[in-house]
Amino acid sequence: MTYVHPHFARRPVRHLGRPPCRVVPLALGALIAFATPAAPQDPSATSIREQIRERIEVFRAVGDMSAGGRSILAKTALPRFYEERAFEPIWVAPGSAARLRELTSAIRTSEDHGLDPEAYHLAAIDSLARRVGERFDEDAASDLEILATDAFLVLGSHLLHGRVNPETINPEWLANRRSARLDTILARAVERSRISDGLYALAPQQERYRRMLDAARTLRALVARGGWPVVSDGERLEVGSEGPRVLELRRRLGIGGDVAPDEDGGRAEPLRFDQSLFEAVRRFQERHGLDADGVVGRATLAALNVPAEARLRQIEINLERWRWLPAELGDRHIEVNIPGFDVRVVEQGAIVARHRAVVGRRYRATPMFSGSMTYLVLAPYWHVPPTIAAVDKLPLIKQDPGQIARDRMTLLELGTDAPVDPATVDWASMTGAEFNRRYRLRQDPGPFNALGHVKFMFPNRHNVYLHDTPSRDLFERTARDFSSGCIRVDRAFELAEYLLRDRPGWTRQRIEEVARGSVERTVPLGAAVPVHLLYWTAWTEDDTALHFREDIYGRDEVVWRALTAPPPVD
Repeated sequence: MTYVHPHFARRPVRHLGRPPCRVVPLALGALIAFATPAAPQDPSATSIREQIRERIEVFRAVGDMSAGGRSILAKTALPRFYEERAFEPIWVAPGSAARLRELTSAIRTSEDHGLDPEAYHLAAIDSLARRVGERFDEDAASDLEILATDAFLVLGSHLLHGRVNPETINPEWLANRRSARLDTILARAVERSRISDGLYALAPQQERYRRMLDAARTLRALVARGGWPVVSDGERLEVGSEGPRVLELRRRLGIGGDVAPDEDGGRAEPLRFDQSLFEAVRRFQERHGLDADGVVGRATLAALNVPAEARLRQIEINLERWRWLPAELGDRHIEVNIPGFDVRVVEQGAIVARHRAVVGRRYRATPMFSGSMTYLVLAPYWHVPPTIAAVDKLPLIKQDPGQIARDRMTLLELGTDAPVDPATVDWASMTGAEFNRRYRLRQDPGPFNALGHVKFMFPNRHNVYLHDTPSRDLFERTARDFSSGCIRVDRAFELAEYLLRDRPGWTRQRIEEVARGSVERTVPLGAAVPVHLLYWTAWTEDDTALHFREDIYGRDEVVWRALTAPPPVD
């Protein structure tokens, strides 16, 4: 049974901004909780309304707006919100103190989602609220009104579909993000006096996202206490090792949640590497995608000594990736985790099957996108992609044109698909560009085919799909980034059987008989299955244990730079 450290055990989720006690409406002159300064005194609604109208009209003329020395970011939603309510204020109107307090609480706890509260004008809102609360100032009140609305709209936007547009940092990402009219959501939240709830509903609602929020809170608190200790460099540690480095290892694994309390019945010798420590090391290795041999070698030591701050950053980066996803992944869907080298079949939120995967090498990286699987191809031909034909195959063919026949391939004339005798081609002067203008390569079905016996098709602009492979030994590797972009899947017949389970007559036996033949066969699925190619370098499993993986394509740093850049405007 997997041990779960109390740090990472399932706990009730404290949603964004939800106060720990009942919110009691305050008079406008009362102090706002959470160190928010005094609420505005009763202003002249007419004068504030006129100020808002004038500012928006100026914005419409010049295309820019600021308040309290801060640029307004919601340049579309904010003017529309006030125009549709005849410029009536919502944050500095009589009876609005509790509303403003709820907003500032939500802004403060946006940190739980890996977001920066200062991106939502927190300090400026506090300062303006204090100023207006002490002595009503019409200019300050209108600044406060506009900044608070901008804060709600921008925070809502970031919770809804991410602070960063993934298409700007990974051009191959085809985003299918959630969308909503944020000004309408704000109007509804004001009408129902449910400011926090209006924001809660915008964040991803999947249980795995909520578990990541819990993990981020726990790790953030650990970072505030100094993080975890370093294990000193030295010879590898294994069962029987003794000395102070073993004690360092025991402490590090204990803080990280991999050592079960009293797992050894209290008989552990702190300076000796015993069986209980062996099991703890294996748990750590499994969570970090390492060879789970229970030995602390170079790779395991490096993973142990990654600072807690860096792991927290990883979680925050992957929380952002969650916000890029559609609201519904599908009652039945397939997830490919590229850095995790695995394929998962998910039904009603539960993982019903796992398959090891081989993904693209760094210079032929597997893209991230969502698609819809509609059919399988049994006994497939392999139509060699132009890049592979020009870069990988052509140099071998130029050395020996007989390579085409040995690879069970056919040289075809582009356009007519007529077979071409390789002996009739002047290979000596052939360039990759010319080859792709005149010819293409096709590999016959069979056990030697690069796609194996089956490919799983979800049409997309990248021409990426899942497929079987004859090179099954690669699945035994821990790191499996060896392909040219497509995803090779282990136990492909099992996956095919699962996907065709609602197609009468397609038993496992029939699937294998057709797939091992020499005639290509297309088999439509009974219903389309969503497929999500994802890039998780941090996630939680069903037992709430945190898992981390190496950033094989260097994408985390790109996301982090975008997350910490000045906030984008709408």
